[in-house]
Amino acid sequence: MKTVIVPIDFSDTSKNSAKYAVRMVNGAPNVHLVFFHAYKKESDENSSRSQLADLISELGGGNITIHTEHSDDFPDALSRFARHRAAELIVMGLNGARMLDKIFLTSNTLKLIEKNPCPVMIVPPSAHFDSVKNVALASDFKEVDVTIPVEPIKRVLEFLKPSLHIVNVNSEHYVSLTPEFLEQRRIMEEMFRDFNPEFYFIGTSDFHETINTFVEDKKIDLVITIPRSRSFIDTLFNPSHTRKLVFESTVPVLAAHQ
Repeated sequence: MKTVIVPIDFSDTSKNSAKYAVRMVNGAPNVHLVFFHAYKKESDENSSRSQLADLISELGGGNITIHTEHSDDFPDALSRFARHRAAELIVMGLNGARMLDKIFLTSNTLKLIEKNPCPVMIVPPSAHFDSVKNVALASDFKEVDVTIPVEPIKRVLEFLKPSLHIVNVNSEHYVSLTPEFLEQRRIMEEMFRDFNPEFYFIGTSDFHETINTFVEDKKIDLVITIPRSRSFIDTLFNPSHTRKLVFESTVPVLAAHQ
């Protein structure tokens, strides 16, 4: 049984993420949703459980259970719970680009991703689930055998069953690929052979614009990004790459790292 956790704080953002997750796993065999809530006052336990039950009823029910616990550190509590349940995925949202600077420094989403209990799907506020037919995996094609968390990604792909598009954006691409890129492609082809990946090498320098165009052209429903980092936050959410992608994306972004 695969476990997908949806943290709920009863904001519109978290309710939208819950609605997205319920529709995403609908019909997927052996996938169990858990709505997670951490309350700060012990007196809030009963009301929290009641509100979660109401939310499940509002979303149509299904294979969903709830977990509540008393904690002052939401990211830590959720990370521990995800590890305890060996979760395949956490689905959650951000509050929107209008609070970009504040979110960048304090968001529970970013803190959770840094703890790395499992891949985290970030659902933009405007996202409404239709289907996940096409997934784009963005890679720098460097040392892929040690930098790509292949098993966690494959576990997510196994219940989504999408077409997989692996894309590299590099201004140094010319007429043909270098031997180094060809070798990294061979390794990745073997890694994801069960999903028959298609590869794209795009010779531009504007990562953000190129990925957004790729998402539109290929009708991508989910982008997977794998940062190489000394500090995950510094590199994943830098001004020119995935930070923009996360806050401005019209489709969910799955953050997965070693």
